[in-house]
Amino acid sequence: MPIKKWMKSPKGYVVIALVAFLLIASIGSKNTMGIKNAIIAVGFSVALDMICSLMAKRKKITPTGAVITGLIISLILGVTTAWPIIVATAALSILSKHLLVYKKKPIFNPAAFGLLLSSVIFQTGQSWWGAFGDLPAWTLILVLIGGYAVANRVKKYPQVLSFLGTLFVLLFLMAHFNIGDATDALRTPYINSSLFFAFFMLTDPPTSPAKAKGQIIFGLLTAVAGTVIYGLFGGLIYLFIGLLLGNLYHFLKARSASQASKAARPAVNKPLKASVR
Repeated sequence: MPIKKWMKSPKGYVVIALVAFLLIASIGSKNTMGIKNAIIAVGFSVALDMICSLMAKRKKITPTGAVITGLIISLILGVTTAWPIIVATAALSILSKHLLVYKKKPIFNPAAFGLLLSSVIFQTGQSWWGAFGDLPAWTLILVLIGGYAVANRVKKYPQVLSFLGTLFVLLFLMAHFNIGDATDALRTPYINSSLFFAFFMLTDPPTSPAKAKGQIIFGLLTAVAGTVIYGLFGGLIYLFIGLLLGNLYHFLKARSASQASKAARPAVNKPLKASVR
């Protein structure tokens, strides 16, 4: 694909935005460790993705999705994370993309799946430094600009708005009634993580609905599930758990529709067979 055409594609938009965030956050924090981690995460993700694709004998191998997964992992994990853990997180993410599939599409968001397992297995923390959580509050504008471009390109506004609207209303109510640590979730760096998550992880086309009605339900369900987890346990993994539950809902609904379609086919064919006889 020509470079100009690729840059205008949905994945091209996401890669450009994430690389811009990587550079801005590194310059703003005066720390190049994040760039080093990104090179490791992206390099290993692409290599493993290509190996898995070759083993599956796929005719077309385009590792752009692996680049996005690697960038997201590096922008969320802390910059001091040891490289073996970054590699392991990338491996969990890419393997889930190839092993947990339905109709050749991943069931779960690869980055969210890998980061959640990494948090449980290796006790890794998430700083969301790539969402400018460590920079001045005005940098949130940059997240909104990049997120607007991506959500507009992949046509996921209903999903993003239903998620953010539900999430913030529920957190506001929790804060009003002093439930959990909801007040923390409404300030930086938590709000940075919520916006980054909504624009760059929730909008993953293969693991979320395409139609507006499905997107609204998906965003609402992800927000409700995540908020309940946050109210019970706190921390930052509530976003990943909420998204994976949303992915599971999307998978079950797609499989149910496919099975219903298969079951309806014999009834359609019967009159044709009778007429032939």
